[in-house]
Amino acid sequence: MQQTLAVFGSAFNPPSLGHRSVLERLAHYDKVLLLPSYSHAWGKTMLDYSLRCQLVSAFIKDIAQSNLELSTLEQEIAIDDEAITTFAVLEELEKRFPEHQITFVVGPDNFLNFGKFYMSKEILSRWQVLACPETLPIRSTLIREKLAKGENICELTTPSVSQLLMTDERYQF
Repeated sequence: MQQTLAVFGSAFNPPSLGHRSVLERLAHYDKVLLLPSYSHAWGKTMLDYSLRCQLVSAFIKDIAQSNLELSTLEQEIAIDDEAITTFAVLEELEKRFPEHQITFVVGPDNFLNFGKFYMSKEILSRWQVLACPETLPIRSTLIREKLAKGENICELTTPSVSQLLMTDERYQF
């Protein structure tokens, strides 16, 4: 039987309990890759990539869902500061995981804009796409807004991510 691989790409700027609510519904996949954006296709301003990867690693550890794994694929295939397309990511994953059935997971914001994705029709014809909105409407934007006001964010993300964001000055937005 073919193994299943879900790919959940996001800015993870920072990871939130909204992200976790999506991941919990992907527990039936053999492997779920959390894929932080290396260079955002629509020019979104983000924390440094390495810092976001550290946040995702702490997030995964806190969640303790056995099928979750950080993927730095976007950084690996990046050329300078060019945006990495979903199509390029999925093609590379297909090469690296030929024995897996690949599903690209999109949240509500990306689902509404899916037609803008490079080669969106080709993606739909070659891979599965799963629209999986969060069941807990906590967005990274809310975390950044609360941090800017010096407010507590413990109820918005996992304990380790919250600790890093509130105590380590490197994680300033």
